[in-house]
Amino acid sequence: MKFASFTVKSAVALGLLAALLSFAKFQHCRETNWAQPDEYVHACYSDLSALFDSRGLSTHTWPFSSVTNSVEYPPGTAMVMWATSFLVGDSDNSIRNYFDINALFIALLFLATVVLIAKMKPKLWFLLPLSPAVVASLYINWDLWAVISAVAAIYFFDQRRYIPSALLLGLSIATKFFPIVLLVPILIIFIRRFAISALLKYFAITLSTWAVINIPFAVTTPQGWYRFFELNAARPADWGSLWIGIHIFGVKLSNVSTNSFILFAIGALAYAIYLLRIERIPSLAQCAFVIVAIFTAASKVYSPQYILWLTPLAILALQNARDRTAYWIWQGSELIYHFAIWQYLALFTGSRFGLSSHWYAASIFVRLGALAWFCASLMRKSTPPGVPQQPQFPTTAVSG
Repeated sequence: MKFASFTVKSAVALGLLAALLSFAKFQHCRETNWAQPDEYVHACYSDLSALFDSRGLSTHTWPFSSVTNSVEYPPGTAMVMWATSFLVGDSDNSIRNYFDINALFIALLFLATVVLIAKMKPKLWFLLPLSPAVVASLYINWDLWAVISAVAAIYFFDQRRYIPSALLLGLSIATKFFPIVLLVPILIIFIRRFAISALLKYFAITLSTWAVINIPFAVTTPQGWYRFFELNAARPADWGSLWIGIHIFGVKLSNVSTNSFILFAIGALAYAIYLLRIERIPSLAQCAFVIVAIFTAASKVYSPQYILWLTPLAILALQNARDRTAYWIWQGSELIYHFAIWQYLALFTGSRFGLSSHWYAASIFVRLGALAWFCASLMRKSTPPGVPQQPQFPTTAVSG
């Protein structure tokens, strides 16, 4: 009990320090009201401030009321964006106040996420608040609202408490959508346990939860609600993606949406086969990272804040010292990209100094290469030659 109490206090303290350091990184933009290209030069751009006026949140406009300017997020995030706008007041610093209010909630979510990771991975939880790319990205977007519910869904799943897990996963998908890919390893785990009835029940609860949250918006403001799906289907190759890196280096591909889907489908199928073939059935915590990494690598956009999706899952997946080396190399590549994107956009928006397009594209491939290597490290078997190979998944369940 004393150890658990000490761990929680340590997690809160270190998480709070990371949240304050991240807030300090955004301080310059708070003082200059996110002027361009200054916000890129100082690497403190944030969607929290950028969307306050542009999506009508400054006038408390319903997030899905506009056909052409609705928020580009699922209902969970949209409701957070809209509800927090009422806390701003009518001061002259409304954009900064809106940022501060949302940053406070995000900091609290981050603390809760660190504590939850400490419960699930008591020996390595500290990697989350100590990861520089995470600290640099906390207040870019509202992602942590979906991250904590996804991590909690994994926690309950590995304890075989499937109902709360499915409810939380449905909520998470209704908030940011990326956690939907967790259904791939969940499917494999249930199949390997020959638990088909549990599989059907889990999927039904997850889908029903998502539907209950989404249907009211789809019925009352269908075009605004559908804009999220429409934008993601129609968007071209976007920042950080493999596809824009290829484009910058002169390779012109058509049907990027189709290519992105095919690449993800191939990666997901290959990983599903891998999970079916390894000897021991893994926990969801041990295999969630790779499927989300495949999703982000194949996507048409790979934003800097996606590090917040990946890092908690990466920590849960770590197994040995070699993995931790790969982890820090991957984190280093994410930090390189974090500054590369802002310096490229600084030059792109009129700064006298910045990063050229080809150097920016190079940072994309460094990032993707490090991510691929880290995934391979997690999946690689380390059995000496001549000894029957065994998967590296530990025999004990995730600590909880």
